[in-house]
Formats: sequence, structure tokens, C-alpha cells
Amino acid sequence: MAKAGTTGVRPTIRMVAELAGVSTATVSYVLSGRRGEGGPGVSDATADKVKAVAERLGYRPNQAARAIRTGRTNTVILSLTMLSDPWSLSVIEAVQKASAPLGITPMILGDADWVKVLGTHNADAVFVDAVRPEQREALLRLAGHGTTLVVFDEELPAEGFDVIRSIAGPGCRMAVEHLLHGHRRIACLTPASAGGKTGGTRYQAYSSALAAAKIPERDDYVGLFDGTTAGAYAAATRLLSMPDRPTAIYATTDYAAVSAINAAQRLGLAVGTDVDIVGVGNTVEGERMSPSLSTVGPVDFFDKLARLLLRRATGHAAPEAPGVLDFPWHLFVRESAPHRNAETRLN
Repeated sequence: MAKAGTTGVRPTIRMVAELAGVSTATVSYVLSGRRGEGGPGVSDATADKVKAVAERLGYRPNQAARAIRTGRTNTVILSLTMLSDPWSLSVIEAVQKASAPLGITPMILGDADWVKVLGTHNADAVFVDAVRPEQREALLRLAGHGTTLVVFDEELPAEGFDVIRSIAGPGCRMAVEHLLHGHRRIACLTPASAGGKTGGTRYQAYSSALAAAKIPERDDYVGLFDGTTAGAYAAATRLLSMPDRPTAIYATTDYAAVSAINAAQRLGLAVGTDVDIVGVGNTVEGERMSPSLSTVGPVDFFDKLARLLLRRATGHAAPEAPGVLDFPWHLFVRESAPHRNAETRLN
């Protein structure tokens, strides 16, 4: 039988139901992606038959009509400031994995202009990874109008939306102190846009840890860059090409640490032996790469974030009021900066 679409007739849910020998309600249920959520019992054989017929006819559900009928779009929006950052990629991977069985599609925003987009697009839930001061009023307005929001921020209170809180300062101090067990020549690789030497929390952890260890802070050991991976690579290359190069690098993000590892290897340095490198974020990419990245960050952050976002999107967390979800930080010692004995400091 030819696809209905080839005859000029748009396939309908009723046509799928008739050919599959089931009700239109069953077709709607199977193709909604909600199977497994405790709804009506539909056998795997019936579900497979419905999907096969729908595929043969070229039937696709009318998402706009479904949104009007159910009040749901089956989409979530992820507003991510820097898509190439392993942190952002870890968020995307976790949400995609959690949303697929539910038939929910993640939509990715990469320019951080979520205020404009949310003014014209609806989604079942929205994750925002950064809120600038001038965006806070819009955030409150959207929450007041019923937009389901999950926001990553170290300071915002939960005012009608969920806040994912992961305080970086103490964890970053842990990363520098780990390097201090084996090094005195420690450089810092940090984006100028994140505060750099002007007071960013992650840089302050570096500065205060050196001061506590009575190690003078060197301006030439601070690698400021433009926030891109290419900029981080160039800054790390400069640091590691110095005549009295640092023997360790504390990078204030995992993506900068990955760039530093690439720069060290390009220069012929053995990471974990000639130079130790620690990042910040505990991203999936850092754990999987070779050498694996020593880093600081929360445990199970990305999976827990994805589960919360999808609970909100499906309404399963409706009785649970929006609140703050705190993540304590831990040190993850891997190949790029192994444990060293404090008595055998490098000069």
C-alpha cells in the first residue's frame, strides 16, 4: 500500500487507528511517547503495530493541536551561554537522555538571549544557565505568568521558580590546595569576562590559597583569555612556553583545562608529570578524555538537573513547590593532576 501522503491525502489519526485495528485514543497514547508512565495498558506488540502503520502512512501528530488540547508542547528549552563548554554539553547530554523516553524534545538556545525567545515561544519547562542583573525582572515576570523555570544561580532566591545552587568558591579553593601539595609555580587560567583578576569568585580562590601558602602572586602566571576555547589554548600555550613556566595550572572552567591539556601535549609536555592541570566543573568530557581531568564540582549534578527539569515539564513535581537544590562540591583526582606528597614539592 502506498503512503497516504503520495496520493495527496494527508494521513489522519483515524486512518492509523483503522489500519492498526485500535482506537484513536490508543494511537494518540502510543505516539505521544507517554507509554511507561502508568497510563492505560498497551502491549508492546500493539504499540509496535501502531508505530509501523503510522510510519507507513507518513503520519505525524499535529503538535500545535496537541498543545492546545493538552496545554503541553512536549518541548523543553535549554538556554546555555557557551555551547562548546563541556559543562553545557554535559547538560545537553543528560537532558536528551532523560527526555527521549518521555517523547520530549530539548530545544537549545546558544546566545543567552532567553528573555526574547521566551516572549514568543512556549515550552513545558525552561532551564537557564545564567541570569544577568538586567534580566532578573523578566525572570520574575515570566515566573509570575506561569512559565516553568529552572535557573542555575549562586545567589537568586527561589521566587516562583527552581534554583540550582552550586557554590563554587570553596570547591575552587580545594582545587588550588590540591596543587599546592606538590607545586609552588602555579598559574591560573581564567576568562577575563568572568571577573579575571578584578574579583571573580573562582580567581579569588586562587589568590587567597596562594596567600595562605605564602607564595607571591605573579601577574605573568595569570592567563586571561576571551572566554573561547581558542583563547584558552593560546593563553595556556603562552604560560607553558615561559622560561620559568608554571609546573601546574588551575583553570577556572573545565573547558579551559581541556585547552590547557591540549596546549601542553602540543608542546611535548607530559600532563600529570611535567605539568599538573586541574579544572572546575566535573564535566563528562573531562572524565572521559585521556588523560582524564582532575577537577572539582558537584556529584551527579547533570543527571539530577535533568530529572528535576523533566519532572517539572511533565507535571510530576506539581505538588512540590519550587525551591533551591544545593550541590556540595568535591575534588575528583584523576590523571591530569595525581596526588603528590607535600614533602616533594617541585621547584
